[in-house]
This record gives sequence, C-alpha cells and structure tokens, in this order.
Amino acid sequence: MSEMTIIDWDDAYSNAAYIPGADDFIVRWAQEAETFRKNWVEKDLDVVYGEGDRQRFDVFRPQRKSKGLVVFVHGGYWLRFDKSSWSHFSSGCLARGWTVCMPSYELAPDARIADITRQISVAITKAAARVGGPIRLAGHSAGGHLVTRMICEDSRLPKDVLDRIERVVSISGLHDLRPLRNTVMNKSFQMNEDDAMAESAALMVPAVDCPVVAWVGGAERPEFLRQSKLLADAWPMATYKEDPGRHHFDVIDGLKDPDSELTETLLAP
Repeated sequence: MSEMTIIDWDDAYSNAAYIPGADDFIVRWAQEAETFRKNWVEKDLDVVYGEGDRQRFDVFRPQRKSKGLVVFVHGGYWLRFDKSSWSHFSSGCLARGWTVCMPSYELAPDARIADITRQISVAITKAAARVGGPIRLAGHSAGGHLVTRMICEDSRLPKDVLDRIERVVSISGLHDLRPLRNTVMNKSFQMNEDDAMAESAALMVPAVDCPVVAWVGGAERPEFLRQSKLLADAWPMATYKEDPGRHHFDVIDGLKDPDSELTETLLAP
C-alpha cells in the first residue's frame, strides 16, 4: 500500500483547523505589530532590497549599542502574509540589544520557492551590510525552511556574510518539501520532484558548522514534529527542541520575551 493511500497530506499540513480561535491569532498579530511599529522609534521601514513590490524589509534597532543582527523570516506556506504582521516579535531580541530585520518576499504562485530562497539571500546580504557584528537567523514555518536554506551547501550568501552567521533557529520549519507536492498547495508551488529535493534542507549538506535548533511546539501536527526531527537527524550540528503545549500559532510567542527559553536559545553565546 502506498503512502498516499494512508495519509491525507492536506490534513497533515492543516494547522488552523486544529487550533481553537485560529483566526483571532491572525487578527491579533497584525494589530499588535502595527502598534509596535507606531511606538518603536529606532526603525527603518520598507527598505528596498530587490525589484519586486514585496522585496522590502523593516529594521528595528535597540535603544543601546547593537550586539549584532537578527533576521526573522515569517511563515505562511510561502503563500500569505508579509512583514507587517510580525514586527512585535522583535521585542525580545531588541530588549537584549540586538538589531532585528524582518523581510517580506514575493509569494507563490507569483514566485517559485527557489525564487523566494534567492530573495531572502539578497535581503540578508543587504541587511548585513547595514548592521555589523554576528548574525542570528530565525524563521517560522515556511520561514524556518528559508533560514535553514541560507546555510546549505548551495547558499547564495557571500562568504563574508555566511561566516558571520552564528546560530539558526528554525521554528516549526519545513525541511523536506517532497510531501507538499501531494497537497492542494502545490497548484501554487508547481513543484516537481527535483524542485522539492533542491529546496529541502534536510536532503542537503550544511555549508557551515554553526548550531542549528529545530524548535517545534509539542501540540503541533505530527508532520511538523517529524519535519523538525528530520532536520535534527540529518544535520550533525542540529538539535531538536520540543516546546511543551505549544501549537503552530503560539510557538513563536517566546520571541516577544527577552527572558524566554526561545529568545535565549536564539541569542545564546
């Protein structure tokens, strides 16, 4: 019996259907992010890094000398959202003295996943030219995929930028894209098997030896637990961290708290 006859892949990747009040999270993210942007003084909004309308990033600077650069890449299955819903998740890192960059990117079906990977490479390179010091990368869901792709053997980051990356935290990331070909979403992704393999970090060799943490909520869909374990098993410098009781939408809440285990994991020496 084939895998497809026993697994409903659309259900396996359905998060909102299993999270009570899921729509409320989405509304609240946008509202809290807007309030944060209005109140945070040290910022540069809508910095252009590429030709597309969505190729912009926001930079939030701490109220003291910066320790380095954190880049947070949002999720949404490469299909939805932009940087405007996540600004407040920079709070924890800012309080610890780090500058935070949050990029938007072109979405499928207007862009292929490989195109989005290239865009994030450019965004990080341009952000790194503006902010000195070490670099930490974090991303949620599809963003978790994108930040791990930055340190794969085919990385498009310049060597001097790649060498500055000290730690990567993929939060509920997707690291083997082959199963996504079996979902309705692939009508937008248009991935064939080769495309999916070429964009799967777990099937590639890392280009650097920095610590990588595959962080996932303990109450998430089984497929997201599997995806995080897969990366931890595939990469020798990667570790698996399960956050008890957290689901796909609240697993990133720790980024708002400078003293949370998630923020500490991202910024640890």
